[in-house]
Amino acid sequence: MRLGLTAGQAHDGLVADTLLDHLGPHTVVMTDKAYDADRIRELIEGRGATPNIPAKSNRKWKPCFSKRLYGERNLIERFFSRLNHLRRVATRYDKLAADILAMVQLTSMRLRLRAYEFTT
Repeated sequence: MRLGLTAGQAHDGLVADTLLDHLGPHTVVMTDKAYDADRIRELIEGRGATPNIPAKSNRKWKPCFSKRLYGERNLIERFFSRLNHLRRVATRYDKLAADILAMVQLTSMRLRLRAYEFTT
């Protein structure tokens, strides 16, 4: 997992290049409308991957998009919502990226263990 850490008020598109550098061929990249830019689409396709990004409403040319596949993002969004219930993660009390990553990993393990506890 790659961690692209930006300032809380900065747009994530600033680190898109860094995160997309490690794409493998035949990968499907699912993002929200904020990443619907020709530059980002070309970068994804240049790596041999396929973008599955919904088009912004002002886009004249509507690219191919799978709503069914995009619906799978709901699992990820719900995970991040639960992750942000921990105040320390949501407000980024830690200043170093390594410390933030460690706290995210600990919280992720805690959430997974709690989910496993209720299924057995």
